Amino acid sequence: MSTATAEKMPLSAHLREARRRAVRAAVALLIGTVIGYLTSDLVMDILRAPITELAASRSASLNYDSVTGAFDLHLRIAVYSGIILSSPVWLGEIFGFLTPGLTAKEKKYTFGFLGAALPLFVAGCLTGLYVFPRMVEVLTSFASSEDSTILQASYYFDFVFKIVIATGIAFVLPVFLVVLNFIGVLPARTIAKAWRVSIVGIVVFAALVTPAADVLSMFFVAAPMALLFLAALAIAWVHDRSRGYDASTVIERSRSEALRSDRPRSSTTEGTVTTDPSSTIDPTSTADPTSTTEGSRTCSA
Repeated sequence: MSTATAEKMPLSAHLREARRRAVRAAVALLIGTVIGYLTSDLVMDILRAPITELAASRSASLNYDSVTGAFDLHLRIAVYSGIILSSPVWLGEIFGFLTPGLTAKEKKYTFGFLGAALPLFVAGCLTGLYVFPRMVEVLTSFASSEDSTILQASYYFDFVFKIVIATGIAFVLPVFLVVLNFIGVLPARTIAKAWRVSIVGIVVFAALVTPAADVLSMFFVAAPMALLFLAALAIAWVHDRSRGYDASTVIERSRSEALRSDRPRSSTTEGTVTTDPSSTIDPTSTADPTSTTEGSRTCSA
């Protein structure tokens, strides 16, 4: 559907298209949820692997604190799996509904962002899945070998899910820097000036999502993020060099545009003449309009 067609389409047609796309996305989500429920035992085996290794040296197990706890956990895994598995469908439906109203440049940036963000998000999630068993091993090692490690299953699942999603989002952040640079908001020189702060922020984030005692897991999270930041900086720098401007030229352009927008207002204001209502000329008067007030008084005298 072209932009011209989208502009001519009435509101009822937009609503019908939105309903069709929502139905297709809902069907895909339902199918993905069913598949996720059927494979929830496999997901639980992956999540339970660190606890199984821990049980070889001490008493460790997952605990369900209610009668429906196991079913609730399987249902949550099914819903989350359904959202992930059906993401290509519902993302395609969302952008298929929105893209007809975008310009060619906006479409280029949108699809470029998705083409770079989705693989990086998947890579970040896989990194989180690789890191979390070591995190469980290190965090549970603070307990004595005579103690029992009984973990609440729902809390354990939330812990793993947050780690995986956090690393996935962290891997996508450099793409936002590139997008902001391409639209002219964030020059490469500004990104380069903040590289120390960015590296410190990456290390702090890696320290928060990984155990403080596990330096190797922290390195596996921080190193790819730092490389992605440097790659984003390099792309932004090449883009600025190809455009032939830097931060100073961007500021100068914004100032010139602001002055250009103010010029019509100032010229209009200066060109406006305020007349005194008392000095208006009566059209019925036979006096010479070029005569002054003093001249009229002299003639009358």
